[in-house]
Amino acid sequence: MFLCFTDLDGTLLNHDDYRYDAAIPTIQTLKQAGIPIIPTTSKTKAEVLDLRESLGLKDPFIVENGSGIFLEPGDPRFDFSELDVAMTTEATLTTITLGISYAQARQSLQNLAQQIGEPLTGFGDLSLEALQDLTQLPLEALKQAGDRQFSEPFLRPQTDLAQLESLAKKAGLQILVGNRFCHLLGAGAGKGRAVQLLQQAWQKAHPDQPPIKTLGLGDSPNDLSLLEAVDVVIAVPGPEGVNPKLASHIQEQGWLVAPYPGAKGWAAAVEKQLNELDHPLAR
Repeated sequence: MFLCFTDLDGTLLNHDDYRYDAAIPTIQTLKQAGIPIIPTTSKTKAEVLDLRESLGLKDPFIVENGSGIFLEPGDPRFDFSELDVAMTTEATLTTITLGISYAQARQSLQNLAQQIGEPLTGFGDLSLEALQDLTQLPLEALKQAGDRQFSEPFLRPQTDLAQLESLAKKAGLQILVGNRFCHLLGAGAGKGRAVQLLQQAWQKAHPDQPPIKTLGLGDSPNDLSLLEAVDVVIAVPGPEGVNPKLASHIQEQGWLVAPYPGAKGWAAAVEKQLNELDHPLAR
């Protein structure tokens, strides 16, 4: 038994066409085994809800690079009582906020732009047409991507990123570098922190069980905190191989590498873990 934390773009979803067909049989196996599949992504709540419905998932999910956790109200598998988190519950979802608000992220991006003397173009500054050229996503998907709550993606600036990251840190912020965008979010956010909180919440709800194992899958540098927080790490390669910024970690820490890019590699790597656990549903 383990918790499966997975990035989406370039990991569970193919890098170019965002399809996940090759992973569906493995997803069904995990669901039958009662193993939670927890999307851990830079995507928004709206984007993940749509995918979650398509896959028939009822598990928690982590959005906007660990800025927020969502789960079904009263999910008995996770107990967040006594954990130091800001939590609100509505009719359909409980929200755990680890980051800042979207309004704060937008204002902070403008503040950073003034400090470096260079415009910083955020997601909210671009038209749907411009975003479509950048991402090749359909308009409806872009509307979901724009429904942000905690963070602001922005185009990589001319300014040295190390300088920008230093200024962000002084302001109580952080910058993550993704495949297409940089992401500005609050210092308290992070995929790794969100993973650890969900692991703790699971353990609190299952006090008589041994510590739950965690599996994490990702493909890019903005997955590092996720991958560093789990017991078993699987790096999913892109069409041109493993991201160079993950390569040193793979060599030094013995991380596993999926045999193929995208959903096909995701499925093969997860099936291998199930087989090594000798899980009956993997046969």
